[in-house]
Amino acid sequence: MIIDERMAVFIDSLSWNIPQYLKEVEKAAIADEVPIIRRSMQSLLSFLLKMKKPEAVLEIGAAVGFSSMLISEYVSKDTVIDTIEKVPVRIRDARKNYENCGKTDRINLIEGDAAEVLKELVEKGNKYDFIFMDAAKGQYMNFLEYIEKLITDDGMLVTDNVLQEGEIIESRYAVTRRDRTIHGRMREYLFYLTHSEKFDTVILPVGDGAAVSMCKEK
Repeated sequence: MIIDERMAVFIDSLSWNIPQYLKEVEKAAIADEVPIIRRSMQSLLSFLLKMKKPEAVLEIGAAVGFSSMLISEYVSKDTVIDTIEKVPVRIRDARKNYENCGKTDRINLIEGDAAEVLKELVEKGNKYDFIFMDAAKGQYMNFLEYIEKLITDDGMLVTDNVLQEGEIIESRYAVTRRDRTIHGRMREYLFYLTHSEKFDTVILPVGDGAAVSMCKEK
């Protein structure tokens, strides 16, 4: 935990409130050991969506569809919601959840490798005023070149899992060898966002760390 666990539970008790069907999807995902966004991140995401009121949302990393269904609860019924997933079993489970929860016509699940799909979306000229990144952490920096082309001039980029359970502050030599590449890439990603001429970014100790970036208007 980045913050004291008792404090996190207390904050969640004040602000966490999602529809019952999402609680059931969350429960099933946890039972199956599928990583989904934490409750504090759910609260932050819902707040940002209500504040931003996006016309088009792109999610990178659908998993079993929990977060895209959460997104659908806090945007207009006319808002476009596109989400990307490449793992077959998770695509299957996401589609099942969409069907069971009446979201099939609400959410567009795009199958395929995120980098390839993002490139295709750029080529099509797609634009999004809200992008939620919750995919393979080691690929965030690689996805960013496409995100910069897909996001609108006043768009918001929200990135989950940026503090790596607090390990982001450690020296690369204090991190296990298998995690050093991801550790270095995440540090590069955070440095880029916080020093970019395109984004204004704040890093928040929410969940496993969230970066909230606003695209600067041209």
